[in-house]
Amino acid sequence: MAGYLSESDFVMVEEGFSTRDLLEKLTLGASQATTGEAAAFFVADLGAVVRRHFCFLKCLPRVRPFYTVKCNSSPGVLKVLAELGLGFSCANKAEMELVQRIGVPASKVIYTNPCKQIAQIKYAAKHGIRLLSFDNEMELAKVVKSHPNAQMVLCIATNDSHSLSRLSLKFGALLKSCRHLLENAKRSHVEVVGVSFHIGSGCPDPQAYARSIADARLVFEMGTELGHRMHILDLGGGFPGMEGDKVRFEEIASVINSALDLYFPEGCGVDILAELGRYYVTSAFTVAVSIIAKKEILLDQPGSEEENGSAPKTVMYHLDEGVYGIFNSVLFDNICPSPILQKKSSTEQPLYSSSLWGPVADGCDCVAEGLRLPQLQVGDWLVFDNMGAYTVGTGSLFGGTRACRITYAMSRVAWDALRGQLLPAEQDEDGEGVCKPLSCGWEITDTLCVGPVFTPASIM
Repeated sequence: MAGYLSESDFVMVEEGFSTRDLLEKLTLGASQATTGEAAAFFVADLGAVVRRHFCFLKCLPRVRPFYTVKCNSSPGVLKVLAELGLGFSCANKAEMELVQRIGVPASKVIYTNPCKQIAQIKYAAKHGIRLLSFDNEMELAKVVKSHPNAQMVLCIATNDSHSLSRLSLKFGALLKSCRHLLENAKRSHVEVVGVSFHIGSGCPDPQAYARSIADARLVFEMGTELGHRMHILDLGGGFPGMEGDKVRFEEIASVINSALDLYFPEGCGVDILAELGRYYVTSAFTVAVSIIAKKEILLDQPGSEEENGSAPKTVMYHLDEGVYGIFNSVLFDNICPSPILQKKSSTEQPLYSSSLWGPVADGCDCVAEGLRLPQLQVGDWLVFDNMGAYTVGTGSLFGGTRACRITYAMSRVAWDALRGQLLPAEQDEDGEGVCKPLSCGWEITDTLCVGPVFTPASIM
């Protein structure tokens, strides 16, 4: 092991004891506290991060993963990913400082923000971070003055019109601008070494990767023709973080592998990277949030009654976290969080129309509506799964809130696998591939239904 993570950084979960058991123990302790303040907290299963990594290696064996720090910058996540050998994709000085503080070498850090402050370019130069991205002439001019030894990656735009988060609205050079930028870089003696793209988050079409890889091939040929030593292809991010997402990771991987075989075949001398955030951390984090206030509103509906014969009502529960904090996915991803009751309810208990609200005095701070919940009380806990992405280290839209406590956990099996760096086994004689010693949790089929690989659009 490299020594980034030690047993003192997490709770060792023995066989038969689940993360949910740990959550129950922690919520009980918080409820019995005498302070009267029950703050939201996370339980993070670092073993889930390890499993995701082994599955990535199995599905995309030619791709070197870099973790997107802005997605979740909690220390336990950074340490376990550094232990697994990942590189780190940083968007600013604070993130570069964070990963270098835990001992990550500059060679494993890329500064991927195409639009950077001059002071932060100088910071990258001073600390040996050479790989930077750009998508415009002004950025090249800044690099010439502040970081002449930088190796630049040209970020190209994609057709991300169907993605939930459309990064190409803000970043990426159009194909018709790429030759001019590459010529400008050559004249300025700036070394361009590769191409990157990002199809955006929540893209429902895996073929978007194939189209972007095809476009990248065109830009590679332009750069090589102009004398640039092109040897890095960065596939960006957009990989799903939950098993129930519309597009499965295996389907995306199959499309990428086919496109790479066509445009960047094995042995071509190109180092292929990807920037993954949600993929690694979404399902690893569970959050427990307490009810801090409650309001019952009688509904004026003559002739209607609740299941128990009482007058119809709706119940508003106020939580100590809302959409301007850890539930920001409601605003940005149009997700409606679904709570799990920490306190077991009887099947005979009536259910009421319910909604969940955050602590901010703002009518938009609504976490979830249209729920059917049993009668809950102030001090009860609600649990939410799949809460690892953009919930930790992002601060608050309303000026910052206290950081939620994180309890890290890992099974002994996952810890032993991490220490031994055991990789997924090759297919055995029966043709069944398994991730040993950790099961990846997916049945990976040999053949996926993949459409034809797209060829790049013509450049006007």
